[in-house]
Amino acid sequence: MGKKCVYQFGGGGAEGDATMRNVLGGKGAGLAEMSRLGIPVPPGFTITTEVCNIYQDTNGKYPDGLEQEVHAAVGAVESIMGRRFGDPENPLLLSVRSGARDSMPGMMDTVLNLGLCEKTIPGLTAASGNERFAYDAYRRLHQMYANVVMKMDGAILEGLLEEAKDAKGVKLDTELDAADLKALIVRYKEAIREATGRDFPEDPNDQLWGGIGAVLESWNVPRAVAYRRINKIPEGWGTAVNVQAMVFGNLGDDCATGVAFTRDPATGDPNFYGEYLCNAQGEDVVAGIRTPEPINHQSMSPGKGGTTLEDAMPEIYKQLDGIRLQLEAHYRDMQDIEFTVESGKLWMLQTRSGKRTGMAAIRTATDMVEEGMIDEKEAIRRVHPEQISQLLSPIFDQKEKASAIAEGRRVATGLNAGPGASTGKIVFSADTAVEWAKRGEKVILVRVETSPEDIHGMHVAQGILTARGGMTSHAAVVARGMGKPCIVGCGDLDVDYDAETVTSGGQTLRQGDSISIDGTSGEVLAGQLVTRPSEVLQVLIEKSLDPEDAPLYKRFAKLMEWADAHRRLKVRTNADTPNDSVNAVAFGAQGIGLCRTEHMFFEGTRIDAVREMILAQNEAGRRKALEKLLPMQREDFIGIFRAMNGRPVTIRTLDPPLHEFLPHTGDEIRDLAGKMDVSVEHLSSVVESLKESNPMLGHRGCRLGIAFPEITEMQARAIFEAAITVQKEGIPVEPEVMIPLVAVEDELRLQREIVVRVASEVMKEMGETIEYLAGTMIELPRAAITADEVARQADFFSFGTNDLTQTTFGLSRDDAGKFLPMYVESKILPADPFVSIDRAGVGELVRIAVEKGRKTRPNLKIGICGEHGGDPASVGFCHEIGLDYVSCSPYRVPVARLAAARAALEE
Repeated sequence: MGKKCVYQFGGGGAEGDATMRNVLGGKGAGLAEMSRLGIPVPPGFTITTEVCNIYQDTNGKYPDGLEQEVHAAVGAVESIMGRRFGDPENPLLLSVRSGARDSMPGMMDTVLNLGLCEKTIPGLTAASGNERFAYDAYRRLHQMYANVVMKMDGAILEGLLEEAKDAKGVKLDTELDAADLKALIVRYKEAIREATGRDFPEDPNDQLWGGIGAVLESWNVPRAVAYRRINKIPEGWGTAVNVQAMVFGNLGDDCATGVAFTRDPATGDPNFYGEYLCNAQGEDVVAGIRTPEPINHQSMSPGKGGTTLEDAMPEIYKQLDGIRLQLEAHYRDMQDIEFTVESGKLWMLQTRSGKRTGMAAIRTATDMVEEGMIDEKEAIRRVHPEQISQLLSPIFDQKEKASAIAEGRRVATGLNAGPGASTGKIVFSADTAVEWAKRGEKVILVRVETSPEDIHGMHVAQGILTARGGMTSHAAVVARGMGKPCIVGCGDLDVDYDAETVTSGGQTLRQGDSISIDGTSGEVLAGQLVTRPSEVLQVLIEKSLDPEDAPLYKRFAKLMEWADAHRRLKVRTNADTPNDSVNAVAFGAQGIGLCRTEHMFFEGTRIDAVREMILAQNEAGRRKALEKLLPMQREDFIGIFRAMNGRPVTIRTLDPPLHEFLPHTGDEIRDLAGKMDVSVEHLSSVVESLKESNPMLGHRGCRLGIAFPEITEMQARAIFEAAITVQKEGIPVEPEVMIPLVAVEDELRLQREIVVRVASEVMKEMGETIEYLAGTMIELPRAAITADEVARQADFFSFGTNDLTQTTFGLSRDDAGKFLPMYVESKILPADPFVSIDRAGVGELVRIAVEKGRKTRPNLKIGICGEHGGDPASVGFCHEIGLDYVSCSPYRVPVARLAAARAALEE
């Protein structure tokens, strides 16, 4: 026999432990660890993730020896439970569940009650003393097995169940008696045979292996693939398979099942938080089929009633609370736990790190440092950089919201499962959400309840609203992981998929109507509401909130303080205006890595002066127009230098093609011709003469400055006059002039000579010297490959990875959206290279340029200013290859700060 494929747990011991997540998956590692800790866990065994990879690679074959290992492991479970699998008199029933190393809630398959068949039904009836329970378990097995293993449309058997309830005039499954269920199972068997061409298997061993195979195959079902793509989970990880003795929460009123978190996953509040259902099985809670009850009074939503587990089963609750504290102390992290109470006995079915919102992640991390459970380094690791963005997400304007409520626009109230506010058009299916989002619509996905099949629609929606489900339902857990506003358990909503309407309180809304959801309060309002900045932005940007009155901001600031203490990479911003610069500094930017001067030319009447320059017949005419632009640019730079207050400012000289500044429609050309006092024919001919077949690779960047050096002269003069003006005010300045689109050393040499000459002239004229750098933007493969030559003329490099990605791949960023998603889905590319840097190609060019550039100039300052500067994975790459800084948009600065700290801690 080869490598061990099966690890047993239960009975107070286990072959695996918490360190074996990669082998046992998160669920399997958690079950083994709980068993080692003496926590009551139904015995079972875990089939390793390696088996999944073998199964996928060999088109459904199991490794040698697996069957014997599974047989022995089933025997061990039989010994602990005192029952035998397939025994007619005292049957052991098993569950089969997935368990990837990173939680993928609901994305893969589960089969319960395996081993139940016509010959074992009498034994289960006798053991439970409840014939109705035995046949209900058998009914559930048929539904799950037919759908999951036999690939039958689940709606067929669900329809038969609804028919049975309608025929008896009842609403709930629990109102069907044993005779009803026996008759229903007969219809199930017929429907299964008709739909699949096969009989439902009555051999327990066939059922078990069918379940194992189905779970392994579910690693590659579309919803699981979509979830992995969204959450960047590698395909090669595979899933483990957990086979476990069944325990039942639906044997009677002394039974229950539930899901809980050791802290509130939406807010991070340190209270025990969860939900349960009496006399139910686990899928009833997570699927949102029934809206569950709170486990304690802290979990109870304001204005909502219900019987808590704390009141209904006080001893069980006390035991569960003790296990909660034990697990959190052991793992030193918030745990997501599942439990079942069978005839007054508590069993733990799962523990794993709980999915949480950005708000909860930051509060939990900072609180645990204060509690002495973790240190600040671990707190940094606990918060994903993208979760920081959630703290910057908007909330509703409270005055407008109050006015809307007064107008009667509050449609319903549900459970506040995912904080934040969003407005969008109602859609009722995931496919519609994707279709509408592609055409630019903002949508709210409204469902009776979501299922794993809805993952693609949830991903593109602004928010999620469901009529059923609780705080631990599929919709709530997935939305929290995505950081999306979410309201669940909104029982007043009547969702009609066929009519494409949702009705509540006498109001009916149709698909396409606007709706607003407040995931913090759980309120649903008709129409659109205006949003306002979050608490963090109210402190940092609006200055409308005192930091002492902003507990979330204080936690955010503490985490950022820790991150700054541990990161090596500096974080700058891409900013073109004084206002953007002020905001970026508030977010912690340490300078400007990219100031795009052309953006300034589009403001107000400046465009007219630019057009005058372009239309000029000769150099004298161009200089006359540039004289008008000089004071405008100078004032912009003065504002930016003041805002940055001594931080370095990298200013890129004019980059885009000249035709972008000219009018294109007939009306625009006629209007400009009148302003410029030239003929329409002349202007049209100039516009036509400037057209290029491929302008992004045409007359732009340093090529413009070489053809028209007076443009570079004007911009350099504006920069240095502004810098000295601000320096004379007593404010330190650190200008860096960046020449774009350089391919060869001489291009940079010619442009640098202009910058150096103008700097000298301005310093002499203004009677003051100033320190500055002149460098280049590396955005062409040739510049990267010949970086040792280019560095002879450069004080710094800054990688423009947007254009470097375009020129390396030979594709247009503006057009690639038509096919790049297909490339990622088909695994041609691991990710969109414009979102996360392509390490193998673009990244290798960057690495080459760094090595060659520093070989020529060892102290060469190097950064990155493309959009990748705000992508956590790309920030990690920049740290790895020794860059000095990353630069990103102002609102991504906190994300990059945290990503840089995590990269440093991962070394």
